[in-house]
Amino acid sequence: MKTRTKFGSVLFIILFSYFLILMDNSIIFTSTVKIANDLGMNQSTLAWISNAYTITFGGFLLLAGRLGDFLGRRRIFVIGLLIFGGASLAVGMANSAVMIILARAIQGIGSAIIAPTSLALLMDYYTGDMRSRAIAYYGATAGIGSSFGLLLGGWLTSTISWRAGFLINVPFAGFLLILTVLKVQTNVTVKKSVDYVGAVMSVILSVIFVYGISISNLWMIILATGLIVPVIYYERRIKDPLIPMNLFINRVRVSAYIVRFIFMMAMLTYWFILPQIMQQMYHFSPLQSGMGFLPLTVVNFIAALYLPRLSAKISNHKIMLLGQSILLLGVLISAISDPQLGYWTTMGLPMILIGIGQGWLLAPLTAAGIYQVDAKDAGAASGMTNVMHQLGGPVGLSVVVLFTARIVNLTAYYHVVMMFISGFLLIGLAILIAVHEKR
Repeated sequence: MKTRTKFGSVLFIILFSYFLILMDNSIIFTSTVKIANDLGMNQSTLAWISNAYTITFGGFLLLAGRLGDFLGRRRIFVIGLLIFGGASLAVGMANSAVMIILARAIQGIGSAIIAPTSLALLMDYYTGDMRSRAIAYYGATAGIGSSFGLLLGGWLTSTISWRAGFLINVPFAGFLLILTVLKVQTNVTVKKSVDYVGAVMSVILSVIFVYGISISNLWMIILATGLIVPVIYYERRIKDPLIPMNLFINRVRVSAYIVRFIFMMAMLTYWFILPQIMQQMYHFSPLQSGMGFLPLTVVNFIAALYLPRLSAKISNHKIMLLGQSILLLGVLISAISDPQLGYWTTMGLPMILIGIGQGWLLAPLTAAGIYQVDAKDAGAASGMTNVMHQLGGPVGLSVVVLFTARIVNLTAYYHVVMMFISGFLLIGLAILIAVHEKR
């Protein structure tokens, strides 16, 4: 594709599609109570509204990313939008627990196609400084979409219905579909055979792992971890693997995958616990608890806009160190604050630092995850980046739930969970420092 001097409508398509699936994943946090009441669901079945989506999203990411390399990204992207829009309609119209869980599982497949393909399209269309700026906006979208989903979900649930949070996806997906057909060119595909065996193995492995995490089954987690060895052995031996092993020979990429995984261990837990504390301790409504994330969302957006200027002055790795450090500082302040002192002291003001840190971390992590990747493997690298983003959250949340399930006092629960989040981020910072020293 020709070198571009303007972003054009393609960047809007990329960012808005990615924003849509991240926002949708967060809306569920502020809608669960209403969904349970409307559909007569208990806690165990209610959890599957999120689990079904997470399992298929995590399970199909690698396959979806690689299919874009082999079959053409525009074609795969259009399929993803069709699946996501149709499933969103089914979720919004659901009248039973079975229907909504099944629709959420299908919606996860659509999201699994959109997420890596959107990043691969970004790599296809932009180079040099424009790619750096586009990645900065893409990284900011990852944080803003998740935070804004809490706000939008709370508002729609309080003023209209929980169904509106999913039905709103339908016209948006249709609009993006039309723009994609009109504006996105078909990339040059790699003339290789699809690794169907690797595809099946990766889906099975990912599904078993995420399912085991979702139901806290240690044996399934061990089984999935053990399956990694034969998958790697097989992928190393074939000519056109689903997961190119050369993705893991670069220290920058590998550290980015690990740190992104740990980041989501921390932040999904953070996004999960804060609405609970806001509603149970401060008696916020779903709308108010969503608005409680505004400081983070606004500051994240501003930090992301400033990021290209910062990138011109210091290296990508130093920005990651800076972002991770500021993020950790904000979480630590929130962790040691007494929640009885009120929202602003405990959450609102520390969110300013958390928003800056998140805004300066996700985009550099995204850039590092696709660092020096050949165009023929762009989809695979994008898929791996999104796999780490998607799987880290459930792992972190499951670990925290396992160790805090018996804590009854709300203040003690808050402090313990926040210290877990701080610990996750501290590990991520240590990895970045270690990699920086070896460079």
